[in-house]
This record gives sequence, structure tokens and C-alpha cells, in this order.
Amino acid sequence: MKQWPLVLIGFLFIAAWPLLVDDVFLQRVGALVLLAAISASAWNLLGGYAGQVSVGHAVYFGAGAYASLVVYTELGWPPIAGAPVGVAVSLAIAALIGTPTFRLRGHYFSMATIAAAELFRILAANWPLLGAAVGLMGPPVPRTVADLSFLSPIPYHYLFLAVLVVLLTLTWKMQRSRMGYYLAAIRGGDRAARSLGVPVLRYKLYALLLSAGFTSIAGSLYAVMVGFIDPDSALGILISVKLLIIAALGGAGTLFGPLVGAMILIPLEETTNAMFGGGGTGITFIVYGAIILLVARFQPRGIAALWEAITTRRASRVP
Repeated sequence: MKQWPLVLIGFLFIAAWPLLVDDVFLQRVGALVLLAAISASAWNLLGGYAGQVSVGHAVYFGAGAYASLVVYTELGWPPIAGAPVGVAVSLAIAALIGTPTFRLRGHYFSMATIAAAELFRILAANWPLLGAAVGLMGPPVPRTVADLSFLSPIPYHYLFLAVLVVLLTLTWKMQRSRMGYYLAAIRGGDRAARSLGVPVLRYKLYALLLSAGFTSIAGSLYAVMVGFIDPDSALGILISVKLLIIAALGGAGTLFGPLVGAMILIPLEETTNAMFGGGGTGITFIVYGAIILLVARFQPRGIAALWEAITTRRASRVP
């Protein structure tokens, strides 16, 4: 692939980012970009490659976040030890939700995922084990290095980068496997896929389980970095909406689309929040809505499709 040298240069720049800037704010933005790219890439496995637009992925993100802090508050373990627990819980929830909802199509499926995520948010807001509406807090001071409680964003940057590389590598391999071809057929239409002999329901569930597992890992990493969660920050619907927008902006169903979307949206969001304080949240919502309208109107396939069109046009000019 002719684009691999450019991809390598891009990842080298990302890896060097915290060493190129001295501002802690910019270093933290870099770590948040990678965390958002992990979450959106996980969503992309289901929403992009399989064409099943879920607006309820906050439930898997929250499962990972809550599991990490519950093992600390109840057992005294390092929060990251709860990541496997969060993955197991997310897989169980995905199996529970996916089996009935995958019989729905289009916006009916999306509405069902919203309802399921909102149900779990209400449950968390009223469950004392999860801190109810108050939320949960991680270790106030680092006890050991296993707590992954760092004052600098740089260690988080490289931790998130390692997880992102693993996820993108698995996604790249999946694209070229039988599962990737089956998901592409499913994205084109359930009936057409069934006519080709694709076990549609089974592979939708496979994509959901894989997507839920990595989304849960992203939630665990978020809880470890931030050190505090509550029902809105871990299970709010805006988490699901953000994942969808990041993937759609960069290019849903493409390998690097979510990363590109995160590199655009997260710095914009963090900058408006820093400039306007609490009022920046309202501006963020306006930006989200504007991006949805622009992408839907001018480039439904995202920036990746725009880049593909530019490279194709340049290649056609070469004699």
C-alpha cells in the first residue's frame, strides 16, 4: 500500500507529540485524543464495518469505568485490575442486548440501544455499590506504580498509544479475514448477505462482542486517568454520540478514520472548554450538531473518503 509510509510518519509524530510540547495542557489533549480514538475505533467495529449504528455504547464504556473503581473501593486492588472484570461484564451485557435488538433494523436498532444504555445509567444512579448519583473515586494518592496514577499525562499517552496500536492491528487483520468480508456484506444489506450464505445474526453478535470488549477497556483507561466517575461521565448518552461523531467525521468503516476524527474533534472540544469554562460545554454541543449536519450533507463517508478521492484524482493524472 502506497499510503503506509505516510501512516508511519503520522504515528511517529503522534509518538513524539508529548516530547515536542512543554505545555501540560497540550500533552493532556494528546492523551485524550488517543483515548477517544480507542473508543471510536471500538465503536467502528460494529457501527462502521457492520453498519449497525449503535447509540448505546456508553453502557460498555461505563461498565469498564465502574468495574475499575469498584475493585478499588471494595477490594483495595489497583483500578486497572478491574479492566478484565469490565470486559466480562460488557460481553455479558452485549450478549443480552444484541440477541433481541439485532432483529431490528435501521433507526429502530439505534433507538433500542439508546433505551438500553439509559436503563443502565438509571440503574447506576441508584445502586449504592456504584456510588449512586455521587459516583466513585480512585486512589487519592498513588500507592504503587500499579495504580497508574501519574501527575504527568505522558505515561498515559504511551499507554493509550500501545492499546490503540493493538486495536488497529486487530482491525486491520479482521478486514482481510472472512469476518471482514461477512461484515461488509452485512453492511450492504441483511437480505443480500443471507442470500450469499452469510450467518448474519451470528456475525453481528461477533462484531458487537469485539466492539464492546474494547470499548470497556477504553472506559477502564478513562477511569484510571481521571480517577473519578459518575453516571453522567461514564454512562451519559453524550459518550455514545461522541463516539459516533468521531468515527463518522473521520470515516466510519475505515481503519484510520476514527483516529483522524479524534485528532480534529477532541482538541476543538478541549480548547472551547478551556476558553469558556463550564459554558464551553454548550458550545461543544453546538459543534457536535454542526458536524453531524456537515458530514451528512457534504461527505457522508467522512474525511477518509475525501482523502481517497484526492489521492485517486492525483493517481489518475500520473501518466
